[in-house]
Amino acid sequence: MKRPAALVIGPHRAKGAAGSQLDLLFDSRLAEEFSLIRLRSGSDGSGGGGAVAALRAALQALAVSGAVLIRGAAIVHVNTALTARTLLSDLACVAAARLCGARVVCHMHGGALPMHVLRGRRLLRSFLRSALPLADVIVVSTQMELRAYRKYLGAASVVAIPPCLGQLPPATRARPAPGSPLRLVYAGELTRAKGLFETLHGLRLARDAGVAANLLIAGSGPDEEALRGLARELGLAGQVAFTGPVSGARAARLLAESDAMILASYSEGMPGAVLEAMACGTAVIATRVGGIPDVIVDGVHGLFVPPYNPLAIARAIHRLAADRGLLQRMADACRRRIAGSYSAERLSGDFLRLYRELCGGRPVKALNRS
Repeated sequence: MKRPAALVIGPHRAKGAAGSQLDLLFDSRLAEEFSLIRLRSGSDGSGGGGAVAALRAALQALAVSGAVLIRGAAIVHVNTALTARTLLSDLACVAAARLCGARVVCHMHGGALPMHVLRGRRLLRSFLRSALPLADVIVVSTQMELRAYRKYLGAASVVAIPPCLGQLPPATRARPAPGSPLRLVYAGELTRAKGLFETLHGLRLARDAGVAANLLIAGSGPDEEALRGLARELGLAGQVAFTGPVSGARAARLLAESDAMILASYSEGMPGAVLEAMACGTAVIATRVGGIPDVIVDGVHGLFVPPYNPLAIARAIHRLAADRGLLQRMADACRRRIAGSYSAERLSGDFLRLYRELCGGRPVKALNRS
């Protein structure tokens, strides 16, 4: 029996989180039941002005139409994000696929929420509101996005399918020596919006209360020098280290050698760093923003703190430093959480069910995993 064809439009292989997720789908059981055709996104290239963007969108729409009409693609799976750079080209693909009779999945990988994007650009906002409901189903990553898209689009079908980690790191956590300082880590962009200035003030408050704790900051960004200066000003030069960007095996080793990760962001989508830390068995101190509450249960996988609150950060540091048994239970729970709900097998299974429902002409069920 001939497998139904699905055209998957997205970034170049292994380019960013979205590209990595698509690579996993092409190597999964989804590809055993469906003939997957990959088409590089028209927005996955160099920038350009309005005329260039319009031409790129038209060419991409033609390519999609050809794949549906000539190659018989029954499903068109458009991977995109709500940014001005991607909007025109990717939503043109949605419209072209629908006009050619294919079932359409519009898979959102971050970007702005629909009610916030393109303010002041009335024509593009009108196009967005018209084109998004053409998709048979809109897939988002977090419960926060699910609520926002449903509010914006009304009756349109929106489901939440969380991302995944390709491979769970080996269970090689380095247990701290008795009485050793709490080992804290931050990994990501060094910007104020990540709550790093509050994190340093919280560490200073914790140390003033007699808590032994060190912080490793991995990454780079526009506020790096200001953060280095604040660490010196607060007398934390011996307790805070900056390593620069890390990735791959080195990042996994850094996370596994830490007791807790701190992410006191003001806003987030679904931060991959949190998933990676938990996969390594590292508890998380985080703000309750974006997709973070989808992953973490307070007191089970880590501790929540309010944004802009150094005192709450200090209290969380104190609690974990004082209760190493709780920290170990959190470490075990973190690995179970990622292995059970954020695996490549789970991701491919969710999309396999979604594709089957679309091909069968059935209404899409609300997967809405958490």
